[in-house]
Amino acid sequence: MSTTIIVSYDGTPNDDDALALGKLLARAGASLALAYVRHAREFDPRREELAEHDAQRRLEQGASWLGAPDTPRHVVLSGSTGEGLEALAEREGAQLIVFGSDYRTPPGHAEPGNTAQHLLEGSPVAIAVAAAGLRTTGEASIQTVNVSAADADTAALQTARVLAEKTGASVTDHDEGSADLIVVGSPGPEGRIGLSGIARSRLNAARGSVLVVPNGRPVRL
Repeated sequence: MSTTIIVSYDGTPNDDDALALGKLLARAGASLALAYVRHAREFDPRREELAEHDAQRRLEQGASWLGAPDTPRHVVLSGSTGEGLEALAEREGAQLIVFGSDYRTPPGHAEPGNTAQHLLEGSPVAIAVAAAGLRTTGEASIQTVNVSAADADTAALQTARVLAEKTGASVTDHDEGSADLIVVGSPGPEGRIGLSGIARSRLNAARGSVLVVPNGRPVRL
């Protein structure tokens, strides 16, 4: 089975939130893989060995958290975390990259960190940001999926409907409020993510994890 979802993971608590969201989305029939990006090789062989061991240890920790030690794990070498993850997603045929929120994010809200923020400005791959504290909810489930009424008949609405069908969730179309997962469309170039100012304001006010879909490219887990 090819990888559908890549979880960006470095062992921090907020990336445990990303694991929690990835695990919930995997219930829709998706396959998971974990990825950690190293920015450069060490010149000294011993230091390189230690750096690689540290990367593998972090990913092993993530797989253990999932309760799935056989989860595929990737250590990516790239000067840019976002570019490295995009290249991995293309190579693996993944449709979605999942991130934890910025470490300063209040519980229940989703706030992209620097890498996720960069990818939300033109990525061809869907991006999800887990709500802060999601890791603490135990055996949670996706019961509500929110999609803006403005996204009707777009890739966002198609994504929301498919996820709801596969997880048993209900779909709401309120522009404000809370949901377990908030799906947002992109008005930008075809096949790319691009958020409008209205969409950003809506997300800042909402409570729940967020999934942003490239224009015209629904996520089919």
